[in-house]
Amino acid sequence: MTTMTLELPDSVEAERADVLRMIAARLYERRTLSLSEAARLAKMQKWDFAEILADYGVAYFNQTRAELEHEVNNA
Repeated sequence: MTTMTLELPDSVEAERADVLRMIAARLYERRTLSLSEAARLAKMQKWDFAEILADYGVAYFNQTRAELEHEVNNA
């Protein structure tokens, strides 16, 4: 696991949890992190994190049409 330090103005401290959730949501959206990994980054349970994805404009179900068709055809 990599540690990253992010310097933000003191005024952002109250928004700390939201900032972590936003970063986790974007990394999930970009497929950099799995749902479980993103939830861990956001310090949330996996299904609780899945429920807040829409708050950040991120779809829980983020497979492309081709990926979904491949999965359905090979089930």
